[in-house]
Amino acid sequence: MSMVTEDELKKALSTAIIEKKDPKKRWLERIIKSAKSYHKICPYYDKRLGNCFLRQLNEKKGKCEREGKFDGCPVFMDFLESSYDKIVNQGRIPPIDFRDLSSSVY
Repeated sequence: MSMVTEDELKKALSTAIIEKKDPKKRWLERIIKSAKSYHKICPYYDKRLGNCFLRQLNEKKGKCEREGKFDGCPVFMDFLESSYDKIVNQGRIPPIDFRDLSSSVY
């Protein structure tokens, strides 16, 4: 049996504290995981035209450059981040599931 020294214990505890993510990042990861369980492609992607509805809200051109893949999509991530900020600024609790997000944002 090996003994753990005090220095090793302090180092392990300090790294555990550093690795703790802020609530926004944890929420984003949870929502993306939830969205993946419900959708194979981005829920805001129009298959027929190849447009991104989120991009059309901000810009006039709406072509999706990722062909509906929303994992790591900057437009989808910006939407989720702005949704989180909007919900938190209103003093409400962020939704746990992706399906609940649409009812809480609008």
